[in-house]
Amino acid sequence: MSQAVTDTIDAFYRGLFRIVQPKGRGHRAGMDAMLLAALVADDRPIKVADLGAGAGAAGLAVASRLPKAQVVLFERSAEMANYARRSIELPDNAHMSGRVSVVEADVTLTAKARNDAGLIDESFDHVIMNPPFNDVGDRKTPDALKAEAHAMTDGLFESWIRTAGAIMIPGGQLSLIARPQSIAEIIDACGRRFGGIEITAIHPREGKSAVRILVTAIKGSRARLSLRAPFIMHEEGSHKFSPLVDDFNNGRAAYARLRAKS
Repeated sequence: MSQAVTDTIDAFYRGLFRIVQPKGRGHRAGMDAMLLAALVADDRPIKVADLGAGAGAAGLAVASRLPKAQVVLFERSAEMANYARRSIELPDNAHMSGRVSVVEADVTLTAKARNDAGLIDESFDHVIMNPPFNDVGDRKTPDALKAEAHAMTDGLFESWIRTAGAIMIPGGQLSLIARPQSIAEIIDACGRRFGGIEITAIHPREGKSAVRILVTAIKGSRARLSLRAPFIMHEEGSHKFSPLVDDFNNGRAAYARLRAKS
């Protein structure tokens, strides 16, 4: 009797890198992770923290596209952190394995406990995050691994963005993807920590409501908020991605900010 397959190896950026993911349970990475990675538009030698990294898709996408970037994947779940380690060790990812590491840590820790867990103050140029996005009142999933990755708790953005502000150098960039319903919480959590907030709505099709928002902000900036032109994911009458979104999905382009880090 054959043994059931418990995980899969999935290609991203048209095969430029791969990740190991649980099959049929847990959160499976896709377009959200690739759009998040596209927000890091920085060719310098940089250090990037991926908070709540899961199997590492977004962080590995950054490392794959930016050869000078060092990436640390922070993940609370021991099981998902192990998937991230296995992903790094894949032969197809050898071109970046020396630049990506995994730290098993709860990103909501504070002060000394946060530093002791490896989330070191003022040590990253960029922090990226795709926090859990389901309200606690949403339909529950029996999959405990998926529930941990998806279930939003009160004050989540405050705690995650507080950590991002602590571990980032002055002038560093916060990048995140979230549901549009979270926009007020995100702006509130940025508070005086981050300014120059730029928000882009992502719509599935022309005339349809936004399903995601992309947000970037700069630590210590006092620049005003900007609402950027929206993205339309799919071409009219087609399931194909628009050329720009397809470029982001496959690592051919980055989504640079409108203005300098002021």
